[in-house]
Amino acid sequence: MKLDGYSAIVTGGASGLGAATARALAGAGASVLLADLQDGAALAAELGGAAIRGDVAEPDFAESAVARAVELAPLGVLVNCAGVGSAGRILGRDGPMQLDAYTRVIRVNLIGSFNMLRVAAGAMAKNAPQGSDGERGVIVNTASIAAYDGQVGQAAYASSKAGIVGLTLPAARELARAGIRVVTIAPGLFETPMMMGLPADVQASLGASVPYPPRLGMPAEYAALALHIVANTMLNGETIRLDGALRMAPR
Repeated sequence: MKLDGYSAIVTGGASGLGAATARALAGAGASVLLADLQDGAALAAELGGAAIRGDVAEPDFAESAVARAVELAPLGVLVNCAGVGSAGRILGRDGPMQLDAYTRVIRVNLIGSFNMLRVAAGAMAKNAPQGSDGERGVIVNTASIAAYDGQVGQAAYASSKAGIVGLTLPAARELARAGIRVVTIAPGLFETPMMMGLPADVQASLGASVPYPPRLGMPAEYAALALHIVANTMLNGETIRLDGALRMAPR
């Protein structure tokens, strides 16, 4: 899909994978809206776009974000990068995991992604078809290799990301009639704000666990794949692992 003359929403766009993706989309010609709980105004100004703050799992916020993006230009792309991680064992030292801890992760990661997807698809379906394939929009979701290799203590996070993987194909099949593609990226260990908060020796050890290249992934590498997905019309209904061949151990 060509981005000139279209807007793109990036959730979680104020930092990390989202910020890198926002830069890549803006560089390719899109008018970018950053949708985040954090303040993305400075980055939005740098990119010549806009920012909106709120909770991606709230229906009203999804409506507001899409409406704001459409004010910039017809909505062509949604990249869902907003997410939270919460480690905790199902049976810990203090007893069973609190249900609220599980629910929060599912709400932000899975329900938030679906909430943005459903409203964005409604706006994209109104676009004029683009090119010989009649494309109207592209939705890129973010899962994790934890969806496949969830470790001890990752029950909430892994199941939220597995839900995104499971959403991908049925959403792509349903939205095909509107000319909207749905693809998911499942990153491995990346240089995100959460990761960079760990001690340097822990970061180095985690990076060394990746077969090749033996390092943490860079946000720009995620962004490059997101941009390729937008450009390559045949990519649809698939989850792509971006992990340097890493398969996580149980612990």
